[in-house]
Amino acid sequence: MARTVAIAILATGIAGFPAMAAEEYWVARDAVSKQCEIVPKKPDGTLVVDLGKKKYASEAEAKKAMEAMPDCKTK
Repeated sequence: MARTVAIAILATGIAGFPAMAAEEYWVARDAVSKQCEIVPKKPDGTLVVDLGKKKYASEAEAKKAMEAMPDCKTK
């Protein structure tokens, strides 16, 4: 009985690892519209171009960096 419970707890813990992974954000610019945006996965370089070449731990950090980038300033 205890062995079954231990296996169930272990299986549940392993299944939860992807959900606990740290989120990452990148500042990117759409190649067609030239609009800057914050994306949750690394840009592919074709349709969405990576501007900062850096990932950010939070969306707030990425937004702050995006506002500071000259390519993202509105004219």
